Amino acid sequence: MLPSKFKMVVAVATALLALPPAMAQDKPRVGLVMKSLSNEFFKNMADTAQAYRAKRGDFELKAVGMKDETDVDSQVVAVESMTIQKMNIIVLAPADSRAMVAPAAKALKAGIMVINIDVALDEAAKKKAGLDLAFIGPDNREGAKLAGDALGKVLKPGDKVVIIEGNPGADNGRQRKAGFMDSVKQYQLNLVASRSAMWGTDEANQVFTNILTAHPDVKGVMAANDSMAVGIVKAIDAAGKSGKIKVVGFDNIPAVRPLIKSGKMLATVDQFGAEMAANAIDLGLKARKSGVPLKGWVKTPVALVTAADLK
Repeated sequence: MLPSKFKMVVAVATALLALPPAMAQDKPRVGLVMKSLSNEFFKNMADTAQAYRAKRGDFELKAVGMKDETDVDSQVVAVESMTIQKMNIIVLAPADSRAMVAPAAKALKAGIMVINIDVALDEAAKKKAGLDLAFIGPDNREGAKLAGDALGKVLKPGDKVVIIEGNPGADNGRQRKAGFMDSVKQYQLNLVASRSAMWGTDEANQVFTNILTAHPDVKGVMAANDSMAVGIVKAIDAAGKSGKIKVVGFDNIPAVRPLIKSGKMLATVDQFGAEMAANAIDLGLKARKSGVPLKGWVKTPVALVTAADLK
């Protein structure tokens, strides 16, 4: 029997290699490689990109996502397979900021335009690989600071708070923790725990349940994404503390909006992720046509979302 993770890698490779050598010779071929499509954030991103393809009609799109947020091996296979397929553009939301540098470098060497979105590839690893490519995405530290400030404004100095982190190997995970820590310092909050749940709902539920047992007087928690915020709210409800612990998240996925309206969450941060891939494709197609390469950081907006914004 093959391990389940290996089966997933094989399945991704088989599906991609089964593509025809050219989807349409007269249209640019774009590959969109995301993280887990079980996360509403990336499902919405894929749906919006496909709608954009249908609207324009002048490019072909192959969009793939991994089994879960930590399935880096399958993401590597996806990029390498799209390189073999000679895609014209690969838009990549990396699951790991360092591990995805090598497959991105292979694609660039093969003459494929690579556009990094959502999570920035590691600067040191890019420099070592000789990569110079554009990053289209938000300031995750700034966004997390918005969420942390919302928490700080309703708590008192010295109140106990927690952060449930994402993947510490991903740049957005590190930046969101840093942004929250900026707020902790500014509002003189007492951080009693910082744990990773690797972006997962069930993982966050278990991690925060354990933290709540050790620190029943916690007053606030930052979830580094909304999928984890959902798990945290479930843990709070199970402990009979609904509404007594302020929860902030990141992504503004549909699942958290009822929680914000009902007061089970204080706020989330919208990084307008649904449009991010479509915008990257648009910029990539323009750059391909003009011959002027995309470089630097194309910063996308972030905004705090509270109950007042959801009326």
